[in-house]
Amino acid sequence: MAKDSKKVVDFAAIKADLGKDFKPVQILDNDAKVVNKELMATFSDEQLVDFMKKLVWERALHEQTMNFSRQGRLGFYAPTLGEEASEMGTVSAFKENDFLLPAYRDLPQLIQHGATVAEGYLWSRGHVLGNQFKARAIMPQIIIGAQMVETAGVALGLKKNGEDAVAFSYTGDGGTSQGDTYEGMNFAGAYEAPAVFIIQNNGYAISVPRPKQTAAVTLAQKAVAAGIPSVQVDGMDILACYAVAKEARDFAAAGNGPVMIETLTYRFGAHSSAGDDPSRYRTKEEEQPWFENDPLIRMRKYLTDKGQWSQETEDAYVEECKNSFKDALKDADAVAPEKVTDMLKNTFEVPTPDIAKQIAEFEEKESK
Repeated sequence: MAKDSKKVVDFAAIKADLGKDFKPVQILDNDAKVVNKELMATFSDEQLVDFMKKLVWERALHEQTMNFSRQGRLGFYAPTLGEEASEMGTVSAFKENDFLLPAYRDLPQLIQHGATVAEGYLWSRGHVLGNQFKARAIMPQIIIGAQMVETAGVALGLKKNGEDAVAFSYTGDGGTSQGDTYEGMNFAGAYEAPAVFIIQNNGYAISVPRPKQTAAVTLAQKAVAAGIPSVQVDGMDILACYAVAKEARDFAAAGNGPVMIETLTYRFGAHSSAGDDPSRYRTKEEEQPWFENDPLIRMRKYLTDKGQWSQETEDAYVEECKNSFKDALKDADAVAPEKVTDMLKNTFEVPTPDIAKQIAEFEEKESK
């Protein structure tokens, strides 16, 4: 072998450059300072207050729902503390006729998209009526990443039907390590389906930190292999999340194919109401900077400095929200317990002969 053989490919240099083109979009920085005046100018004062109310609404939903869960009055619930800007900012950019395919941590988006809180609570309990709502959406997906494949299919259907609508879905950083996520993006990219894939990078797949899940410098760059444009956004900045999601939605709806968004956020608490202990897999030193970067603190400071928000306003709105959630639980409590026939009748649109036979058998038993 020659002593001074020239490298055909400098793989070390290529690796060092990975992810260099992804700079997170931001409008309001950690100190509540406007860093993009051009984009900030697109928001009216009324919109800014509305975004703050959505952040407060989701925080109140989290707190009250966790209380219900601790009391044993709900089933599964995935906390959203810390991810309010990522969730409320993005979902607000979509239209009523867009099709939402949420994951299990996306109950707030489902409600914002048209489901009721009571329906969300019934879903948590596993009641069949928790899967039936007027919102153009499916129930939250429990299987990690499966909704990404479904999103590609729904998006292609919207395209074939000539609808002015997109399919949009959410998964976490751990979801991008599932084959379904790439398969969904690959299919959507190949067919230029109007889909928006939103990756909420909250740092952990239950207890597994992001660096141990994947060697990718960014999650956004995972879309490149599928031929899909992608972007990173500050997931603690509700304004940036909205602005990016709106442009992604408009781009996909215009027939340009899918888009992928990675929101950089953080899960403040446990993975689920089942009660895992985050202190077992992350340190206070890691958590503290994120806690200080709370999306509500950022937006609250900005609006308070502008004279458009006050603690009194917030306290009153929190009380209003929590009372509405208590009423929603009462509505859920008033629903009759699910029967076996309820489940069987909601398995197929037209029951198979075997299921029809089972329905008849259980209707007889339940009538006694």
